[in-house]
Amino acid sequence: MYRAPVEDIAFTLKHVAGLKAALDAGTFGDLSEDLVDAVLGEAGRFATEEVAPLYKIGDEQGAVLKDAAVTTPPGWKQLYRRWIDGGWNALAGPEEYGGQALPTMLGVAALEMWNSAAMAFGIGPTLTMGAVEALDKHASEDLKAKYLAKLVSGEWMGTMNLTEPQAGSDLNALRARAEPAGDGTYRIFGQKIFITYGEHDFTDNIIHLVLARLPDAPAGTRGISLFLVPKFLVGDDGSLGARNDVFCSGLEHKLGIHASPTCTMIYGDGFEGAKPGAVGWLIGEENKGLACMFTMMNNARLAVGMQGVAVAEAATQKAIAYANERRQGKAADYAGTGMAPIVHHPDVQRNLLTMKVLTQTARAISYCCAHAIDLARVSAGDEAAHWRDRANLLTPLAKAFSTDVGVDVASLGVQVHGGMGFIEETGAAALYRDARIAPIYEGTNGIQAIDLVMRKLPLGGGEHVHGFIDELAAVAGAVRTSNLQGFGRTADALDAALSDLTQATRFLQKLTADGRSDEALAGATPYLRLISLAAGGAYLAQGALADRNRIALCRFFAENLLGEVSALRARVTEGADSLAAAGKTLISA
Repeated sequence: MYRAPVEDIAFTLKHVAGLKAALDAGTFGDLSEDLVDAVLGEAGRFATEEVAPLYKIGDEQGAVLKDAAVTTPPGWKQLYRRWIDGGWNALAGPEEYGGQALPTMLGVAALEMWNSAAMAFGIGPTLTMGAVEALDKHASEDLKAKYLAKLVSGEWMGTMNLTEPQAGSDLNALRARAEPAGDGTYRIFGQKIFITYGEHDFTDNIIHLVLARLPDAPAGTRGISLFLVPKFLVGDDGSLGARNDVFCSGLEHKLGIHASPTCTMIYGDGFEGAKPGAVGWLIGEENKGLACMFTMMNNARLAVGMQGVAVAEAATQKAIAYANERRQGKAADYAGTGMAPIVHHPDVQRNLLTMKVLTQTARAISYCCAHAIDLARVSAGDEAAHWRDRANLLTPLAKAFSTDVGVDVASLGVQVHGGMGFIEETGAAALYRDARIAPIYEGTNGIQAIDLVMRKLPLGGGEHVHGFIDELAAVAGAVRTSNLQGFGRTADALDAALSDLTQATRFLQKLTADGRSDEALAGATPYLRLISLAAGGAYLAQGALADRNRIALCRFFAENLLGEVSALRARVTEGADSLAAAGKTLISA
């Protein structure tokens, strides 16, 4: 059974991501370390005692659709009610609408715990929180007054409606349409697929944020607008009125996260005899909807990264517990009688340590991204711009590297369990199934790599990333001069990795500056892993400098995993020609 690693989470927040320094400087007003510890402790208790026990029933029974209504697994609706009664949905919400306005860092730390306990549960509120941010930044005051308080509290939940059968990652192909009704509202028509929690029984209203085109909209993404479409229309007094013309026509039968309803949504089809056309309200400006939606998507991308961290943590805990119980063979360092627990075997130890360090590096990257978001919000001028650039740089790392780690670590967890991992009894396979979606949604990891190379490396005139590398190099220097025992070749490994990172970065920047984008994109995915491993190694070292008990894990990462960076640098700088040549063999005439 999962137990929230509150101490590890608090340590990473405070001593790696920078929360303690921010608290000491008064960056977040009167927020104290004691309050941070109390919030994390109670979130950990709730995740461990309330959410985790319902994971298995959620996986086994899943969500059920009947007559356009979705029923979640037994106990899940009541769990959600206890969750919002605890104020968890409002943790980072705006104060003027009932939120607690706590730092994003605390919000994502809590998200990690919800998703470790049950990813299918944690994903639902994630979208509501994203909807809150999008409405808070872009909606009219009337829409905010009518919807935000209930979304912040969690009394209502929100969704994000982008994807259509013909329009996945390429929103240029989007066909859903919106027709002005002449009274300030619009009528929405179309089909959306893969809509997480598009229909459910947690709340009595669901607020859909829907991308659609106006009749005279320009072609492509420049002609997309964003609309608020409630399941039930809402009166001026906040009461629920008639059912809107939107319904769930089907649920996807998925590899994992079975308790999370993934819906096909139909807008404007005359549901239950209604006049065709779902009533919607414009968010932001006409034809500027994608910019509004990206507010929600950037929030969601970090949250999805936390799902990768979360599944990795749960898989690691499960594998370590099993390895200490399962007995097989002999081991040189085992002094007991009979067969040794498999945790004594070097290969099993290697797997378990790899799981631990990958989880910790992904957690550090994600929390550092959240810290940058917080500092961008509370800073001004050049400092705010610096932290916005840092958050933008780290977001694709947090999303892509962390979700890749979730899959890799869950797979290693199955391996540690051996044959028992390949059957459902132990739960190791369920975590692997859950993890596999995260590299796909909210922009596939390949898209994150494209974003990193084409949009994020040019930040600050191309120099922001080099300032980031300089910060990582300072950590390597601190390791070298620390005189602490046990680091082994960590400083040398970090120096080599950061040198490779610098070379790969400047190589890609030159390619893009010269207009050779295809060559740059050939190296985008290995580059994202390269920069993530190099940053992760420095973050582990930073933690080890603050706590000597972490030195051994830091050294293991540096001497066993960080060498991959050199090979990744070669793929970035030398792999484009072979990719292009071999790629032609895949294309049918």
